[in-house]
Amino acid sequence: MHSDQPLIHVEVVYALPNVQRVLKLAVVAQTPIQAIIEQSGILTMYPEIDLNTNKVGIYSRNVKLDATARDGDRIEIYRPLIADPREIRRKRAEQAKKDAEK
Repeated sequence: MHSDQPLIHVEVVYALPNVQRVLKLAVVAQTPIQAIIEQSGILTMYPEIDLNTNKVGIYSRNVKLDATARDGDRIEIYRPLIADPREIRRKRAEQAKKDAEK
């Protein structure tokens, strides 16, 4: 890294059910998201993360691994959903209907 290249400050975040891991780092501007995640060391800390299957985003918006981050961005690594969101909503609606009939 040369001193004439501007640095940006970003966070790499991975949320587990009981803990949220936030890693702050400075990287060269125009560094791809995948390279930032790799530089953060989070893949070593959490070997279950597979960038081929886990989606990533910036502030809850999905991004591709070859996209670049801006200064202050929060790069989020998403875990796969355990349950189908439509099924959960359907069950909630059924329960609400049962509760209303009582």
